[in-house]
Amino acid sequence: MRVIIADDDILLRESIASLLERSGFAVVAQVSDATQLLQSAAAQLPDLVITDIRMPPTHTTEGLDAAQQIRRQFPQVNVLVLSAYVELTHATDLLTSGGGIGYLLKSRVTDVQEFVDTLHRVAHGSSAVDPALVQELVTAHRRDDRLTELTSREKEVLALMAEGRSNAGIAHRLWISEGTVEKHVRSILNKLDLPETDDDHRRVLAVIAFLEAR
Repeated sequence: MRVIIADDDILLRESIASLLERSGFAVVAQVSDATQLLQSAAAQLPDLVITDIRMPPTHTTEGLDAAQQIRRQFPQVNVLVLSAYVELTHATDLLTSGGGIGYLLKSRVTDVQEFVDTLHRVAHGSSAVDPALVQELVTAHRRDDRLTELTSREKEVLALMAEGRSNAGIAHRLWISEGTVEKHVRSILNKLDLPETDDDHRRVLAVIAFLEAR
């Protein structure tokens, strides 16, 4: 699994690289700004790009902008945004661009193995979205009556769906049966007026696309 890491914090960048190499990934490039990221992605065509949002020169959305450009030019390259910030507008644009997209907050990465597992899922075409981002999306669009119809349990299931979890994975996390999860998913999709599908990736994209819509 070939990976490029983009972050202007050299200590964090080196730490992630060391962790990935111990976990069997091949770090083919480490870069500190968006220009280097775009050049390295074009030259290496990695399986996965891990990028921060705010990088030189303006420390605004360079990382996200580069990620979106990479996805347009090289849709086979999967992208994980690893940031200290929630950036709703640009993030949802990226998340609805196709499979193999993730968005995690640095402060919420507390389990190394779970982080590595998430990288594998994204690198293999699944989606992974931090629950904090999902909550921000829900809050930003709470005026939509359909969202208010969801029960507390359905909101928990929705957040785990957006993380890219399968029904079995959601059942394990919430300590409920897989059949119960399936009922919750059907209810969520019905309440949000979204078509049912057995494809986890499409299910996640449909939910996020709905949350993005105003």
